[in-house]
Amino acid sequence: MCIGVPVQIVESGEFMATCLGRNGEEQVNMMLIGPQPEGSWVLNFLGSAREVLTEQDAININKALDGLSAIMSGEADIDIEHYFPGVA
Repeated sequence: MCIGVPVQIVESGEFMATCLGRNGEEQVNMMLIGPQPEGSWVLNFLGSAREVLTEQDAININKALDGLSAIMSGEADIDIEHYFPGVA
């Protein structure tokens, strides 16, 4: 499954940025959204930044990804409101 993942820029370049996210450190292509300042959050999809995120958006997306992982691993009694606030 391909899914966008929030990452935070730790070193910014003109076309590439070093980012840190749930999958560790990775190089992200910035050509679609342009260079962003260090500390910015972006949505990384297949190695390319697709959208600039607010910190709160990054938190919410990471919670949703945690919820999907819990569901896919078969955890019982998933707290939907925790992983997907405002949905239940």
